[in-house]
Amino acid sequence: TSGTARRSWSCDRVMWGQGAWAGSFPVRHRDGHMVLVEFRNMRLQAANGQFYALGLASEQATLRRVERDLALSLRMVDQSPIGLAVLDTDLRYVLVNPALDRINGVSSERHIGHRIADVLPFLDFFGVFRPACGRSCLTGVPVLDHFTTGQISEDSGERAWLVSIYRLEDQAARVIGVAVSVVDVTEQHRAAVSAAHARRRLALIADASVRIGTTLDLDITARELADVAVPEIADIAAVDVLDTILTGPRPGEDADERAVRFRALAVKAAYRTPAEAAADPVGDVASYRPERLVARCARTARPELVPHVRPEDLPRIARDEAAARLLGEAGVHSYLAVPLIARGQVLGTLDLKRARNPVPFGPDDVLLASELAAHAAVSIDNARWYQRQRHAALALQRHLLPQHPPAAPGLDIAYRYQPAGAADETGGDWFDVIPLTGDRTALVVGDVMGSGINAAATMGQLRATARALGRLGLDPATVLTHLDAATGDLGEAMATCVYAVYDPHTRLCHISTAGHLPPVHLRAGRPPRLLRLPTAVPLGVGGVPFGNTAVTLGEGDELVLYTDGLVETRDQDIDARLLTLTDLLAGPHRPIEETCDLLLSALRRPDTHDDVALLVARALG
Repeated sequence: TSGTARRSWSCDRVMWGQGAWAGSFPVRHRDGHMVLVEFRNMRLQAANGQFYALGLASEQATLRRVERDLALSLRMVDQSPIGLAVLDTDLRYVLVNPALDRINGVSSERHIGHRIADVLPFLDFFGVFRPACGRSCLTGVPVLDHFTTGQISEDSGERAWLVSIYRLEDQAARVIGVAVSVVDVTEQHRAAVSAAHARRRLALIADASVRIGTTLDLDITARELADVAVPEIADIAAVDVLDTILTGPRPGEDADERAVRFRALAVKAAYRTPAEAAADPVGDVASYRPERLVARCARTARPELVPHVRPEDLPRIARDEAAARLLGEAGVHSYLAVPLIARGQVLGTLDLKRARNPVPFGPDDVLLASELAAHAAVSIDNARWYQRQRHAALALQRHLLPQHPPAAPGLDIAYRYQPAGAADETGGDWFDVIPLTGDRTALVVGDVMGSGINAAATMGQLRATARALGRLGLDPATVLTHLDAATGDLGEAMATCVYAVYDPHTRLCHISTAGHLPPVHLRAGRPPRLLRLPTAVPLGVGGVPFGNTAVTLGEGDELVLYTDGLVETRDQDIDARLLTLTDLLAGPHRPIEETCDLLLSALRRPDTHDDVALLVARALG
């Protein structure tokens, strides 16, 4: 009754134009309990101008629960750190939360009513988002945690997101749009990319430690460096060393003393490209003016990075205008040069270019290339020093070996000497022909154990000693006895040697050996034979006597002396190789020069790591 009066009064108040009214009244439910009901009254005007009152009644507890749920929903959307949006069926923004505003860098006002492509033109809308939204609308299957990357603006840099999309329906199950959630995972993505780069860098450096420096050959080492760099780091790589580290300075050769002379050691490209022709041909020496980036890299010992190569940059990268045009034709868009530094000295540069690879060189590439260059530079320096030592040893050895052995009475003599391969150290093999009194001739072949300049020097000392002892008229065994003592005086040096003296008047050849491989005796009409000489130890061991063996050399008979480099291999037994040697000598009678060539071509292998001395003597009538 009183409640009815208050409700009537509120309606009258509204109709009198005193504004809307709201209030609560207790109302008895039909089951008898009391319910607090909230009333809302307002005045409305019909089209004909007549006023009427509209009253709404709601159970207060239900209304408060709805208001609370609505407020929580709005708070959840507004305060969520996850970007949330609702798009209609035309994929226009209907609702966005503040988190999405921050993620996209765009205000809500610029979102609402616009498509994604209009708001974020740098995203791949048609390639990624539109198909995903379309599939979700059509099938009802949600897209969950789809990883994608892109830019939100021209200068934003790459960003990364996890995007989920699901279909929205009304109470009648009609599709009204899609809901989108976006989680910005840029930092995690960058951390993952950095970790991947670190793993790649470590893997490449580990690979380089295995693949670079497998030999002491300078050219091979440079090629190994280029092979590792392409295509892992660059599309085109060139390895150049300063010419001065190989040959020393050449004063007055360049008009501009600041110019840098490079010797090209290796060029590698991932595919056929004009950029290869722009590089200096391998083996050539080119002079670069100081403004060229590669010259500046060598002078300053610092990397030179041009992330985005412009046409005006090409002349600073290329050797000349023609090379610059070729780099332009090749599409070179990024450039990096790093110095090759070992033991505090700049040896050269590693020159890197990208053309097909669209990613420009960056700080990570500078770090990776520098680490790779530092590792390779040590191997290049080792190869350089080895090459110098080897050249010195070869020069010494050539100087110490007989250039033109003297004519020997009653003998026709041929000889050969072949040094070890370019990747191996020079050994201490030698041969000699010594004229003696009474028309006699001493034939000597020896092999100093070890290699390098020390072995060559020891060889020279032993050869000189053997010549002096031989000219005293001593028999071969006595010569080796004194030579053994002389070798012992040289420290830990050891050598094998065979010493033979031929007398053309008696046709006797007296032979003694010190741990050397047996000579081969060829007799007319009979098979070649390995001479059985008394067993003896190498020179330098000491305390073991040497013996003499006499062999008669008839007219046309031959004696073949050689070092182990001719017959020893890693995969065959020495007895089998000696049998091959005698089989080759069992062929038809030939000039002894041809015999030397036959033995070297048939027995000498490309992978042999030892030098060879060979001496063939034929008795004349």
